[in-house]
Formats: sequence, structure tokens, C-alpha cells
Amino acid sequence: MRAIWKGALTFGLVNVPVKVYSATEDHDVSLHQVHAADGGRIRYQRICEIDGEVVPYAEIDKAYDDGERTVVLTSDDFAALPSERSREIEVVEFVPTEQIDLLTLDKAYYLEPDSKSPKAYVLLRQTLEQTDRTAIVRFALRQKTRLAALRVRGDVLVLQTLLWADEVREASFPVLDEPVKISSKELELSASLVDSFSSDFDPTEFTDEYQQELRTLIEAKLEKGDAFDTAETFGEKTDASGGEVIDLMEALRASVEKSRAARAGSGKSDAGKKDAAADTKPAAAKKKPAKKKAS
Repeated sequence: MRAIWKGALTFGLVNVPVKVYSATEDHDVSLHQVHAADGGRIRYQRICEIDGEVVPYAEIDKAYDDGERTVVLTSDDFAALPSERSREIEVVEFVPTEQIDLLTLDKAYYLEPDSKSPKAYVLLRQTLEQTDRTAIVRFALRQKTRLAALRVRGDVLVLQTLLWADEVREASFPVLDEPVKISSKELELSASLVDSFSSDFDPTEFTDEYQQELRTLIEAKLEKGDAFDTAETFGEKTDASGGEVIDLMEALRASVEKSRAARAGSGKSDAGKKDAAADTKPAAAKKKPAKKKAS
């Protein structure tokens, strides 16, 4: 595992240096979209609505729009915020574990001691175990202030982010306000049914059957030969309508060809160089007409 964050867990005057790791991962089969007719890859690009050009990640900022005005926020703006500069996980209170509403639990992270001696880490872990308390902590991660529950799982401290109170919707169903009469016999039979299903929970006994069947289906198609050569799904032909899309591979290829042409034709006239440069960017010249036609 790779640490995603490094800082210190603090409560009172106690400082526990820690590394933070994501405690969970997605096991779903990774899928992408293709054109049903020929299996060609379908890609989504970051296109500026003003000039129609594809924008690289390095040139993208975030912005807030109030409906009439837009405020652009740069990476420097976010870095200047006090909470983003903080590298502390601050314990604000210790609460009875049963008071944590499971509905508010979100992303889980493992905390690893980041010092030569794990004494302070172990001390906090044992204190939480003996008092049957959960620590409520506050910290900043990925440009957001987080509230989290710090608890023990085996020998490891686990940080589990919590939803803010205003992020949990109020359940209001008028039908539940109507009086319902439950007889003692119905309650007894229902309790008997629950007892017949009673067991100790072991999560390893359960599997994601959908994902297993999906993998089986994919393997069967591969064995049957019902598949494309992946390279063939990256279309390299220019669209007949003139709406050619430049992807990373095409941009790299054009750059290499341009570089070779520059070295081989160092004696060309200025007019010839301008023509060669223009030939390397056909999509930029054709993009806007194609866009107007589509609308």
C-alpha cells in the first residue's frame, strides 16, 4: 500500500506521527464504452467552450458559478487556505461508541505509526479499547475539512470519515405516522423467524456474484475469440465529416513526425516550414466547422 497523507494525530499534548492509507479498494471489473457498430473506443475530452480546444490537466482550474458570475480558484488559492496547510488530525472529543450513527460513516483509512517508537500510538489504541470510546477528530484532506471517527480494528487505528449533519437527509414518510396494530402472536412469529436466521456474521462467506459472473462472461468471450485486437479500437482514420479527434497517441505521433521533418529539412524555405507545421494540426482547423454542423 502507498501512503496518501502524512501528519500527526494530536490529543491534548500527545502527538502521534502517522501515515494514512486507504483501507478499502474497488473490486469491480473495469469497463469502458465502445461504439456498438465497430467496437471503437469512445473517449471524453476536456474541451473549452470558448475556443473549442482540448485543455490539458495542467491548465485546468476550478471555479464557482452563482448563476451570473464565475469566480476562478487556482491551486495557489486552495493552498493558501488554513485548513489545507494543516497536517494535523485533531481529536476534539471522545464519545461512547454506540453514539456513532452507522449512516454517517463514509471512507475508511488505516493509520500507521510514523516514528521509531510506536508507544504513543499503542497507548491511544489501548485507551480507546479499555474505555470503549471512539475519538471524533477533525482534519483536512484533498481540499476538504473532514470530520471522522477514530476507532480500533485489531491492532490498527482506523480513521473513518463522517458525513456532516446537513449531508444526511431527514426521513419523512407520512405513511409511518399512521397507527398500526401488531398482535402479540404476529410479533412472536416474527421473532421466531428472526431466530431461525440467526448466525454470527462472517463477511468472507459472502461474495459479489454479479462481478464473478461478469468475469466468467468475459473469459468465455475471450476463449471463443469474440474479441477485438485492442489496438484496432483506437481509431486512427479521419472522420468523413471532418470532425477528427486528437487523442494522446495521435498528438505524440504528430510531434515525432514534426521533429523528424525539422531535422531532415533544415534547409527548407520559411514557406515550406509553415506548410509542414500546418499539416501537423488538421483537427484544430476542422474542429469548429464540425461542431457547428453537429448543432
